[in-house]
Amino acid sequence: MAGVLGAVAMFVWSSIAHMALPLGEAGIRQIDNDQALVNTLQTTLNERGFYMFPKMNPAASMEENERKLASGPSGILIYFPKREFAFGRLLGIEFLAELLQTLTAAYLLSLTRLGSYAGRLGFYAVAGFMAVTATNLSYWNWYGFPAAYTLPYMLTGWVGYLAAGLVGAKMMEGKAPAASR
Repeated sequence: MAGVLGAVAMFVWSSIAHMALPLGEAGIRQIDNDQALVNTLQTTLNERGFYMFPKMNPAASMEENERKLASGPSGILIYFPKREFAFGRLLGIEFLAELLQTLTAAYLLSLTRLGSYAGRLGFYAVAGFMAVTATNLSYWNWYGFPAAYTLPYMLTGWVGYLAAGLVGAKMMEGKAPAASR
């Protein structure tokens, strides 16, 4: 139950962060006059995918590819030729992802001997920190995700874990560790 109600708390926080606060749009820019780019994409790419540009030559040396990157534009693109955007379905998937995270955190917490509320909340804080740094810092480092996007996104996720922890740590008060059952 701690995992389920923790997921609700995380989902509510995430909704607030994205709909009422500027965190959901932080670091994301719109392309003005995008029609020429859209036309080029439609004639260049035929299928959905994750693309990087410029195209790197696997036979070239690391130095040659580094020079190519340094000499002009580079980036990544997630492309959909057409995309059915079903908001309700996406919200459901998001909730299920958060439920999986909070059920896992609650289970792992149940394996510890943390007796105090602060200790259990700290567990969620550490678990959340691990979760938000696991991929986000690598995306910032390797793919060039802007810090103006990465840091607010990480903050949103970490506060979500704290929200789940506020609920989960309270609900697990007085529960014997699973190892001693």
